[in-house]
Amino acid sequence: MTEAEVRRLGRPVLVGTVAMESVDRAFEKGETLGFMKILVDKDSERILGASFLGLNGDEVVHSILSLMYANASYTVLREAVHIHPTVSEYIPVMIGNLRELQ
Repeated sequence: MTEAEVRRLGRPVLVGTVAMESVDRAFEKGETLGFMKILVDKDSERILGASFLGLNGDEVVHSILSLMYANASYTVLREAVHIHPTVSEYIPVMIGNLRELQ
C-alpha cells in the first residue's frame, strides 16, 4: 500500500524512513538520492507497504515482501542483522525510526 492508501484506512499506522544519503553503501557508490520508507499497522504489527527509491531498492524490497507474504510482524526485521556494507543493513534503522503517521 502507498501512504495515500494507508491514510484512507483511518487506522493507526506507523511510518519509518531513512534518507539514502544516510546509507553507507549509497554514499560509497555516489548514489545518495532517494529514500526508504515502511508503513506498518500499529495494532497488528503487519507491514502494509514499503517504498525504496534509490540504490538497490529492487533488491532490498524482497526482505520486506517475504515478511508480508508470511504475515509476520515488522519486529522480525528490527532484530535482523544484515551484511555490511549493504542497503539492506538500514532496514532495522528504518524500523527503529517508526513513528505515528500524522
